[in-house]
Amino acid sequence: MVNPNSEERVQWVYAATNNQELEERYDQWAAAYDKDLEEDFAWNAPQNAVQLFAEFVSSTAKVLDAGAGTGLVGEILAGLGFRDMVAMDLSMGMLEEAKSKNVYHSFHQMTLGDNLDYETDAFDAVISVGVFTLGHAPSSSFDELIRITKPGGHIAFSLRTDVYQDGGFKEKQDALENAGAWKLAKITEPFQPLPKGEPEVFHQIWAYQVI
Repeated sequence: MVNPNSEERVQWVYAATNNQELEERYDQWAAAYDKDLEEDFAWNAPQNAVQLFAEFVSSTAKVLDAGAGTGLVGEILAGLGFRDMVAMDLSMGMLEEAKSKNVYHSFHQMTLGDNLDYETDAFDAVISVGVFTLGHAPSSSFDELIRITKPGGHIAFSLRTDVYQDGGFKEKQDALENAGAWKLAKITEPFQPLPKGEPEVFHQIWAYQVI
């Protein structure tokens, strides 16, 4: 049985109407986030994303975890030998939790959808999990993620299936491929990322190679 408080927190975050609200709500949720997601929802998107990411990306790569949150993805990557990892998130509260995991060497508060304060071709690869969902980062985020990823590098991300169809992502991803900005490397079958808490929600993991 999902803790009602956990379910309420998730819906409260989904309901944020702007980035400032979203940041504040994640700041408040940060300390309980890992427990809520892992114990009450059986959140498995990080494991699924890393599994696909590691098919294409060497453990020696310089990786940006975009929307790193509390660092769940970084922990799994570190277990596979990844060491050169940077955490970026809009919530400083979440980044403070990520610092405690001791797997990233740098932490930056930035917002996906805005211009990112990184040099062009700054990273070998980018991973982004739990960010492209209801009320969160827009499909326009991909422009900057492509810019900061070296040609030949990979961008892997989780994406809600309904948001892909109805949130402008399908059109944006296709437009970037048609423009020669990236090419699809692999996509998973839909899966339930929150099987205990939201079994009706499905995500897929996408991996693109930057051209």
